[in-house]
Amino acid sequence: MDVHENARTTRHSRMLMVQRLTSGWTFDAVALAHGLTPRTVRKWHDRHAAHGEVGQVDRSSRPHRSPARLAVEAKGEIEALRRHRMTGPAIARRLRRLVATIGIVLRRRGLGRLRALDPRPSIIRYQRERPGELLHNDIKKLGRIDGIGRRITADRSGQRNRRAVGRGLGWEYVDVAVNDALQLAHTEVMPDERKESAGSPSPVGQWRGLPASPSRSSAS
Repeated sequence: MDVHENARTTRHSRMLMVQRLTSGWTFDAVALAHGLTPRTVRKWHDRHAAHGEVGQVDRSSRPHRSPARLAVEAKGEIEALRRHRMTGPAIARRLRRLVATIGIVLRRRGLGRLRALDPRPSIIRYQRERPGELLHNDIKKLGRIDGIGRRITADRSGQRNRRAVGRGLGWEYVDVAVNDALQLAHTEVMPDERKESAGSPSPVGQWRGLPASPSRSSAS
């Protein structure tokens, strides 16, 4: 039983009502103790008398009859026309039904959009077997910071354009290497982006001695 947060009764409290009524309590006394109306107490008493403890469970709110519900054949006809790539309004005109009704049937069958009729392309993946077999290298160029700037302090006194006079702070060069087989990353800040600096912090020698992880893969 899915009880909402504002429910006054549960299966256990309903059984407590029945027990109190059996022990001699009146309907009014039980209703006052549970904060309910005597009519509600009588309802659960009558259900227990007719069905036992099973009757204390909430019944489905689904109606017993739905005269306006579409037949299974009608839903199948809508799906068949959709698979011929007809739009919802076109199907509605063909079958002389409401566009909203056609849309509900198509969404429930996962055909709300025409692209649902096209098979999804298979994902092509690759997997490197040995560590160090494939490395992704990149260099991130970040400006150096030597203190708090005017955008925070709002103090412009003593400031000047260092770059204009050739006294800029320069850049930090962050070298990044990602091992495809292990999905491990190595980063290190370098003084420049020349090949001598970019090749010096090579973790390839360490990665080659590690076992590969077959569960790791990258989508192309």
